[in-house]
Amino acid sequence: MANDYQYKRVLLKISGEALMGSQAYGIDTNTVKRFAGEIKAAHDKGLEIALVIGAGNIFRGLSAAASGIERSTADYMGMLATVMNALAMQSALEEIGVDTRVQSAIPMQTVCEPYIRRKAARHMAKGRVVIFAAGTGNPYFTTDTAAALRAAEMECDALLKGTQVDGVYDSDPKSNPDAKRYDNLSYQKVLTDDLRVMDTSAVALMRENNIPIIVFSLAEQGGFDRVMAGNGVCTIIKS
Repeated sequence: MANDYQYKRVLLKISGEALMGSQAYGIDTNTVKRFAGEIKAAHDKGLEIALVIGAGNIFRGLSAAASGIERSTADYMGMLATVMNALAMQSALEEIGVDTRVQSAIPMQTVCEPYIRRKAARHMAKGRVVIFAAGTGNPYFTTDTAAALRAAEMECDALLKGTQVDGVYDSDPKSNPDAKRYDNLSYQKVLTDDLRVMDTSAVALMRENNIPIIVFSLAEQGGFDRVMAGNGVCTIIKS
């Protein structure tokens, strides 16, 4: 049950690209359902879970800005795309019996709740999975920073970043077979060596609040549960 895990309350950051599965674009429903199943398995053991999902499978604000769309406008478009991903995940979770709430930093009461910190904390305490959408509600901040901010606000015990690789490497393991994987890192080394695990603002915020960052692979079935139980392959970033 809950004592099977090292942590009681966590925030899981999922990249938008992870929702594409084998597709080149958009949302792969089978992939979303698999992620939902892994979240449910941990939730059923008593873990309190919040989610932040990126938008790279639908829209990238920074890339769009480079193509000629005004940066703030492009970032707001990216925030709206995160709401679409959040609703897809909510649907998948509720289909398998997990009570879920989506809270958006950009109010849109027709489809989800506005972000209210105390209300989100109550949802989590009652065993609901809360999905935070629309980033921070401000341009120039990524979903990494939004994830760190929400993790701090919800007083999470850890911030997990689900990626396509099983931790942090000193170079790209896809192009360099000799890349070294780290089991443990300090916040300072991540910042000093510019390891690009998350945005520097996100890492600095986690350091300030002493919340560990755990980087693991979402591509591996059951990876979330194993990492939570302390026997999964991952990189842990802390003081």
